[in-house]
Amino acid sequence: MLSPVDALIGVAVTVVLAVVAVLGRALTPPAAGISAVFGSVIVVLAGFPYLGLLALFVLASSLATHYGFEEKARRSMQEGQHGERGMSNVLAHIFLPTILVLVATLLPIQLPSTALSFLYASAIAFGASDTLASELGILSGHARSILTGRPVPPGTNGGVSPRGEAFALVGSVTTAIVGWALFVAFSTPTVSVGLFVGGVAAAGFVGCQIDSVLGEALENRRLLTKGSTNFAGMGSAILIGIAILILAGAIL
Repeated sequence: MLSPVDALIGVAVTVVLAVVAVLGRALTPPAAGISAVFGSVIVVLAGFPYLGLLALFVLASSLATHYGFEEKARRSMQEGQHGERGMSNVLAHIFLPTILVLVATLLPIQLPSTALSFLYASAIAFGASDTLASELGILSGHARSILTGRPVPPGTNGGVSPRGEAFALVGSVTTAIVGWALFVAFSTPTVSVGLFVGGVAAAGFVGCQIDSVLGEALENRRLLTKGSTNFAGMGSAILIGIAILILAGAIL
């Protein structure tokens, strides 16, 4: 937990980042407000590297969303009116990371800081993997069902392409590497570099595939919304991360 002075600085930085996100058309004002509240909890309880990794995810997501925006808009596959993301999307990607921080704060023995940094990064890795796969994969011009392999229109829930899968991997691996660098720079306890980078990248990427399966099997049947599908996908990435830590003997 940050000292009172650092906490004030952290909250101020979080609010400024939220305002910048609105001005940069990355988030709607309500979504930015939610981000500021949850982000403040994260930075005060966990520290600056956690906020930094979250902020970099939002930046990368915005850049990917705005890339080829005119083409996406022409196909009616754009995010929002100008590429901004709304409250449901933000909640789907920030709620579970915040819960992890709260659990680690209230139950430090059950969720030690080494496990928190790993699982938090796994959740963000899922977000980056899913966003890059969706926003850059739909520009490939073709896709196939993740369940049947049959051709489907780009942007279809459960539709995947080699380009999208490549960017999904890039998103998860990059998040793992950047997350490790941030935690080391701020002397945040975590697991070994090999376990961290390999495990986080795997959890994020596999979670993205589960998200696609849920999208085709349930969201297309209107049993899930886009937000709840993302929420479940991130939850699966965290569960995969827990399994990896248990198998590696990092937690009981």
